[in-house]
Amino acid sequence: MDVDTSPSPSPLALLLLGRGADPDSERGVECPGDLPPASDPDLVARARAAKAALGERVFVLGHHYQRDEVIQFADVTGDSFKLAQNAAAHPEAPYVVFCGVHFMAESADILTGDHQQVVLPDLAAGCSMADMAAISQVEDAWDVLADAGVAATTVPVTYMNSTAAIKAFTGRHGGTVCTSSNAQRALTWAFEQGEKVLFLPDQHLGRNTAVLQLGLSLDDCVVYDPHRPGGGLTPQQLQDARVILWRGHCSVHGRFSAETVREARERIPGVRILVHPECRHEVVTQADEVGSTEYIIRAVEAAPPGTAWAIGTELNLVQRLAKQHPEQTIVFLDKTVCFCSTMNRIDLPHLVWALENLVEGRVVNRIQVDPDVAHWARVALDRMLALPELGDVD
Repeated sequence: MDVDTSPSPSPLALLLLGRGADPDSERGVECPGDLPPASDPDLVARARAAKAALGERVFVLGHHYQRDEVIQFADVTGDSFKLAQNAAAHPEAPYVVFCGVHFMAESADILTGDHQQVVLPDLAAGCSMADMAAISQVEDAWDVLADAGVAATTVPVTYMNSTAAIKAFTGRHGGTVCTSSNAQRALTWAFEQGEKVLFLPDQHLGRNTAVLQLGLSLDDCVVYDPHRPGGGLTPQQLQDARVILWRGHCSVHGRFSAETVREARERIPGVRILVHPECRHEVVTQADEVGSTEYIIRAVEAAPPGTAWAIGTELNLVQRLAKQHPEQTIVFLDKTVCFCSTMNRIDLPHLVWALENLVEGRVVNRIQVDPDVAHWARVALDRMLALPELGDVD
């Protein structure tokens, strides 16, 4: 099959590859000490030497969306919550280097022991979705719900892709956390506790779960915009809604459209469209399969040779799957390059810099969550871990 599988470069390629910085808006873009240049031909050897010198004292976590140059040094790969759990399962390692983004490192700090220190190789590796819900905005929104008379019957549910402060908010208010794999369970549980759900911060995952898995209608969902007075909603709209969706989204998954699905079907005969539930409702409803990052990986692994896929998720993972399964045709759903720009800030120079500092006894870019925030975030996470299987719910 003669199919063009290479996305074309976009004008924003440098930013999408994690180059460039805005010191006024990002958590931290400067590294104390010398950062090895990306052109250093000895980077791989230096990373191997530093990791060998640290031995079992370091445990390196690599998110699925990381570059291959980083993934090769990961002791385990996975999604954000799986990685945090893996870190907690290795208490013998006093250093946990999280090759992911800020909220993931926060979760690892919450779940690991007090003797373990979590390092994020570049503090500028944030998450645009997580940053769309600031704790002050969420607290203001709760006041709006209270004024509308619905806060007492609303259960907050936050996606794992949120800050520790937002997870703590849900813990304090009787809510829970969810992943893209267990969102249906989390919302089912939440509706057993109250009449409404405030879903943070990804409107698309919340809408897709409520409508496609719980059977609610699009009219049952409203979108709360933190940048508008009252969220842009009337008290009556809040009273009538079943699901109050936060106006947030993933900058990568949100770019896919019904048009990109149509174009993929036109250019690749027999293609199956496989997308993440963070995609827009119009994309998810036109896809052949929808699932979490782990689901996407398993679906490709289980597919027979000759299967053609157009996958709507982060490009690093799609390219890795294409390399691992040459017997299949695997392409990015969009023809334009779109890496997760902040995830791509964790590159080999930053990893080498972090590891070599640990060898010298210096812990750089340590992620520490405030103890009170960590306590309530852990409450929310524990509620998620205690969620019953759907088959056990009457």
